[in-house]
Amino acid sequence: MPSPTSAVLAFPPDTPEATAAAMADKLSHHTDAWDLAEDLANGIQDIVVIDTRSSAKYLAGHIPGAISLPHRDMTPDRLGVLAMDRVYITYCDGIGCNASTKGAWKLARHGLRVKELLGGLDFWQRDGHPIASGEAPGCLVGYMPNDCGCD
Repeated sequence: MPSPTSAVLAFPPDTPEATAAAMADKLSHHTDAWDLAEDLANGIQDIVVIDTRSSAKYLAGHIPGAISLPHRDMTPDRLGVLAMDRVYITYCDGIGCNASTKGAWKLARHGLRVKELLGGLDFWQRDGHPIASGEAPGCLVGYMPNDCGCD
């Protein structure tokens, strides 16, 4: 009987140095719900969370502390009021939606630093983090997230 062929190893991994560089690149473009919740709970002021979905979706439920700025409304005038010294975190409904990607692209084209939230609001809720609703952004300062197990 012939030995099985590995589907995983059909494409061997790159060198450790190249893999480290690729992973650093990936992390410079994205964040996850756990890291974002931790920063919001700790009151990190260097980040601004932007809900890129419609205003109606924001009112129905959003990440506490997020501001509503639908990607369709990201005009140069609207983006011109954003602080250049912050990092903007964009999100939308989740992996089936690309509003956060469009928003991140528009922010970056405007010269702003940006990361996209992996899995959007869907993964945020799957991790058990709270949701705010209504016009007020809400706040997560002091929030104690459950252990995600991915330290």
